[in-house]
Amino acid sequence: MPNMKPVTPRGFRSATMNMGLKDVDDDFAVVVSEVPARSAAVFTRSRFAGPSVVLSREAAPAQRSRGMVVLSRNANVATGRAGAAHAEEVRRRVAEIAGVAPEELVIGSTGVIGRPYPMESIRAGLDSLVWPFPEADYAAAAKAIMTTDTRPKYLSVRCGDAVLTGIAKGVGMIEPNMATLLTFFFTDADIPAGELDALFRRVMDKTFNALSIDTDTSTSDTAAIFANGLAGPVDLEAFEQALYEVALHLVRDIASDGEGASKLIEVQVTGARDDAQAKRVGKAVVNSPLVKTAVHGSDPNWGRIAMAIGKLDEETDIEPPRVRIQFDDLLMHPEEPDDALLEQAAQYLKGDEVIIKIDLGIADGAFTVYGCDLTEGYVRINADYTS
Repeated sequence: MPNMKPVTPRGFRSATMNMGLKDVDDDFAVVVSEVPARSAAVFTRSRFAGPSVVLSREAAPAQRSRGMVVLSRNANVATGRAGAAHAEEVRRRVAEIAGVAPEELVIGSTGVIGRPYPMESIRAGLDSLVWPFPEADYAAAAKAIMTTDTRPKYLSVRCGDAVLTGIAKGVGMIEPNMATLLTFFFTDADIPAGELDALFRRVMDKTFNALSIDTDTSTSDTAAIFANGLAGPVDLEAFEQALYEVALHLVRDIASDGEGASKLIEVQVTGARDDAQAKRVGKAVVNSPLVKTAVHGSDPNWGRIAMAIGKLDEETDIEPPRVRIQFDDLLMHPEEPDDALLEQAAQYLKGDEVIIKIDLGIADGAFTVYGCDLTEGYVRINADYTS
């Protein structure tokens, strides 16, 4: 039989287990490089950022993180001095076990806000950890960091002699204002720290910062990449493209798995004054509850898209007669659609993926954003989240 083992970057080890945060399934994951690594990271801008973010953000400028440790189903946010001490203890204990400095681990925590860690069960779990961990199992790590996700999210690709693997979690409380929810990338490519940081930020801006499920920015958003260099140098342009492809795959997977979602929405904005304007327009459309519900109901009500664009009242160079609005290749505005075209649009909107195209007719700015429809399921999941 052929070897079906997935390709993964060399030199990383991982462990997952249940530490009492979830009723079933693993809720703890650690992935760490056997050797020193270079890193880059971005974090939430929330004023209620949790202690895990604070610790990791303080260490990030050194660009020498070797891996991550994550606890899921508990954000450990707004838990006071005790919460800060608990986050520091978890990171320190895991670092001691792996034989690395605490500052060489990014710690993430995700889930319910305002509840302290159950430290008695967490300490018992940490006591059972033994180095060396097994060879990294990214599928298991991706599953362990899930909260309300319905499936784990991960992908590995080759880039020259190196391998890049990305994992992510998140389906609600998502409009990243930095990078995302939680997402981590691991590679054995040898990339100078400055170049790694620059290309990582460029990719995050085009992928995870282009994502919105419900307009809510998490208190725990963390994105990081770890490069241990064991595969040697790679072409930087090729690596950036590989990172973009992996990140975009994860973004689309998150959007299609949005809480209660039944459809992925992709909004392609072109003809803007600049890319920043295109992003604002795209976000206004993908975040509109009326657009989301129209897509959910397969209602070709393009007027809701026009409404969402029109809310941007400071964008005075947007002139309605020049704006083109399409469902994929079906033109809804400025030419009035007849009944046959509206029926075509209704049939198109029944699909699992919906592309909305908007051309502003101003210049050559462009940006694409990703989101999902709004369903009864989203309301039910979040109404019952802590009960």
